[in-house]
Amino acid sequence: MQVKELQPAEHSRWDEFVSSCPEATFFHRAGWKAVIERAFGHRATFLYAEADGKIEGILPLAEVKSFLFGHSLVSLPFCVYGGVAAASDPARRALDEAAVALAEKLAVGHLEYRSLAPHHTDWAHSDLYVTFRRPIDPDPEKNMNAIPRKQRAMVRKGIKAGLKSEIDDGVERFFAAYAHSVHRLGTPVFSKRYFEVLREVFARDSEVQTITVEGKLVASVLSFYFRDEVLPYYAGGMDIARDVAGNDFMYWELTRRAAERGLKVFDFGRSKKGTGSFDFKKNWGFEPQPLHYEYRLVKAASVPEVNPLNPKYQLAIKTWQRMPLALANLIGPYIARDLG
Repeated sequence: MQVKELQPAEHSRWDEFVSSCPEATFFHRAGWKAVIERAFGHRATFLYAEADGKIEGILPLAEVKSFLFGHSLVSLPFCVYGGVAAASDPARRALDEAAVALAEKLAVGHLEYRSLAPHHTDWAHSDLYVTFRRPIDPDPEKNMNAIPRKQRAMVRKGIKAGLKSEIDDGVERFFAAYAHSVHRLGTPVFSKRYFEVLREVFARDSEVQTITVEGKLVASVLSFYFRDEVLPYYAGGMDIARDVAGNDFMYWELTRRAAERGLKVFDFGRSKKGTGSFDFKKNWGFEPQPLHYEYRLVKAASVPEVNPLNPKYQLAIKTWQRMPLALANLIGPYIARDLG
């Protein structure tokens, strides 16, 4: 078993393994290396374990070094899932050993895996995040009835309001809705360049769906497609979205179109416990599933708490909410690039 670093000529081999390995996710795809390096400037090291010329396991990693938020090696920053995806235990062990060796060489505070299943009982853990996944039925009526009554009424409100769903080639309208939403939440915005790179790298496996009413922007969502799944990953809405149930209509339209495409799983992504997004997804009838974020502490003494629920960030959040949107959009990307 040999551990090697991914080279550009091997991207197709890597992605073939991702497609066939049950443990692999959309966030294990080789394209994330280019996204992280081009959009954020972080060093990405994608490792694979090979035996007899055959890939048996992969581990995407990226180093995030920040004055504000510390020094880490993560699988994978800006992604919900990560960690080792392997077809054999020897491959998993080899990749683990290589990752720990790299983390020690870089002298990071910690090595982090964002896994769907636990693999390291001796590492530090965090149970802050959960994910929400649910089957998509081929029958639109069954999908509508699977939505709890209160949220179903919101979907019908959006339909009656005359909302329309459109597919965008670019990210202009999406970014306007997204930036407006994260500013309202007090969160630094990612750069528009990041979303442009995502669309460029993942092309047909990504899509921007925008909701309008009488030609006015209401909401927009950037989704990924992987195997038989749809993953709405970034979204945002204007103030009018609350009045016309724009977000509910948007996710219903995404579900409806996914069913037409023959997709079978709606992955609503992660949320932190005790947040509005957690409650929204629960209200849609999704049940939270634990995510196993595992930390091998290297120079750090404890698991990092870089998230909006940490009390020490509350003043910064309130200050950010009061900042003019244009200024927040200018400064935000320089902070968001280090959040991971």
